[in-house]
Amino acid sequence: MLRNQLMNDKNKKNIQLRRAIGLPHATAMVVGTIIGASIFVQPSEITGQINSIKGVFLVWLIAGILTFFGALVCAELASIFTQSGGVYVYLKEAFSPSVGFLWGWAMFWSVHSGIIAAIAVIFSRYVSYFFPMNDVMIRVVSISVIMILSAINYMGVKRGSTLQTLFTLGKIIAIVFIIVAGFTLGSRVPEHFATGNIVQSDFSLNSFFLALVAGLFAFGGWHMVTYNSEETINPRKTIPQALMLGTLIVTLCYIALNAVYMYILPLDSVASSTRIAADAADALVGFGGGAFMSALVIFSTFGALSGIILCGPRVYYAMAGDRLLFRWVGDIHSRYRTPHKAIMLQAVWSSVLVATGTYRALFTRVVYTEWAFFGLMAIGLFVMRKKSGIVRGYRIWGYPVVPALFIISSFAIVVNQIISDPKESMFGLSLVLIGLPVYYLWSKRMRTGV
Repeated sequence: MLRNQLMNDKNKKNIQLRRAIGLPHATAMVVGTIIGASIFVQPSEITGQINSIKGVFLVWLIAGILTFFGALVCAELASIFTQSGGVYVYLKEAFSPSVGFLWGWAMFWSVHSGIIAAIAVIFSRYVSYFFPMNDVMIRVVSISVIMILSAINYMGVKRGSTLQTLFTLGKIIAIVFIIVAGFTLGSRVPEHFATGNIVQSDFSLNSFFLALVAGLFAFGGWHMVTYNSEETINPRKTIPQALMLGTLIVTLCYIALNAVYMYILPLDSVASSTRIAADAADALVGFGGGAFMSALVIFSTFGALSGIILCGPRVYYAMAGDRLLFRWVGDIHSRYRTPHKAIMLQAVWSSVLVATGTYRALFTRVVYTEWAFFGLMAIGLFVMRKKSGIVRGYRIWGYPVVPALFIISSFAIVVNQIISDPKESMFGLSLVLIGLPVYYLWSKRMRTGV
């Protein structure tokens, strides 16, 4: 009996993740996970704060630059640490396992699982435009799409990354079509880059910062490609290249789409719109923008959801390998070579969040805390630079200014959230910090073997 168990454990150790993600797939993961629904639905978060067309473009440009800086930080760290887990690994190695554990804790219980739940619900709500559904059916469809995409990723990283690549390619083609059609057909609009009833004036530093925070959140998800290092071909080069290419592509798409919106619609309409892509389409071709926007959001959210579901379980797999989770979470499927139990664990918890509706409170209260971890990650780069004998495939451009600016912007987001809403912020921080006593109790259990 004991001999069989030892043989099974040995066989499990010999099963490794399959390297199947090349540069095109990795770049598609970066682009696909960032571009979800917000850029097609509600840029009003920025235009509502900035009553200047030049100011709006400046916000999107700076948000893109800061995201690129974050990608550069991740690029150097990814070229040092090639094991799966991404940010979790960087925090663990630079500081301590407890800091890495807190990242994984927040990811599973709220941030990452909450993103999956929220995007799945957005997907279903837009499906209901074509097939009317009540709230119960919306939840059923949301859970179904989570399970379907989890099953696809369960059956191999090649399938999951290929699906992600196809949807990202389709998304980029749709965006290029919108840009070309917008500037071509939009030439018939009487005024371009008009302000409408808004009088352009100098904006305050506070309003600019609030708009910048909204812009940075629209770029969320850029770091997730680092979770799949052990499944990436030549990760020391592929992941840095994918991070830089992906963030540049997204920045160009965001700026170009906003240029189209303001080429067609006056600034006051952009600021008040909650479905900007549809309103722009209505202005060009008449009524029918709702169907256009719904189809576009369905396509975009499905692709984003696929990438996010693909990435997350690799963090839990890495944590299990470090004995910071139950060992079975890190099991690799003998045929598909995927962390299949981690994939299904994520799918089940995300579905619970959908079914109960608790993802709303958890996600909105905790999502800002990931920026504190991003700031720590960038500090970790300074820590790693002081260590000798480290092999790296990439050195960040602009060191130390670039990571320093990213650190400042990351913690500024956290401080701004705490000042803006102290009660909710403290609740969110508490949810994350609950992980500390859990970590120490778990570590004690591992040391004592209890």
